[in-house]
Amino acid sequence: MSQFLIADDHPLFREALKGALSAKFEGLEVFESSDFDSTLQVLSEQEDLDILLLDLHMPGNGDLYGLIRIREDYPSLPIAVVSGSEDVNIVSKVMGYAMGFIPKSSSSDDIASAINQILEGDTWLPKELKNKVAEIEGEDREIAAQVASLAPQQYRVLQYLHEGLLNKQIAYELHISEATVKAHITAIFRKLGVYNRTQAVLIAAKLQLEPIEQV
Repeated sequence: MSQFLIADDHPLFREALKGALSAKFEGLEVFESSDFDSTLQVLSEQEDLDILLLDLHMPGNGDLYGLIRIREDYPSLPIAVVSGSEDVNIVSKVMGYAMGFIPKSSSSDDIASAINQILEGDTWLPKELKNKVAEIEGEDREIAAQVASLAPQQYRVLQYLHEGLLNKQIAYELHISEATVKAHITAIFRKLGVYNRTQAVLIAAKLQLEPIEQV
């Protein structure tokens, strides 16, 4: 019996994908999650999952952060990103950490074919994207590993730094003291191997996926 996890914050899409996959894979057991935290919960409880079908922009994912963290914590788990966007920039970043990128517009036959190929240990991309997507450079992989070491609250602080917020504004948004913000920033600098906000923001920018509204 195969076990898949569909991680997407849209119930109708999860239900439709579950139905399509159940028709293609006999005896399939499908687990569902709707945000990053619930995805981690299912992953911790279900050790025999065959594949994770991940929506990049569900709550808590933080662009590439969720994908990177899951890849670091579950290095042998096949992950396919299922997205409404086919932006080459997004796809090229995703393929540094996932084994496949499946557009939500794909037919059920294409989705099944993609999953079968991934389960066999191969990567999968739509034909129209294969020649356009370049692999993420080693430098970006190193950056991703550093970012994966950040605690969730530290990553949120990094996101706010990228948006240009001051310490006082970050403290207000996260309901913490400015002293706590400063402590988080110090930890962020140490983990990323940088010495100032500008360097940290440049790293954060490399992990941003745009445009979010298309996904």
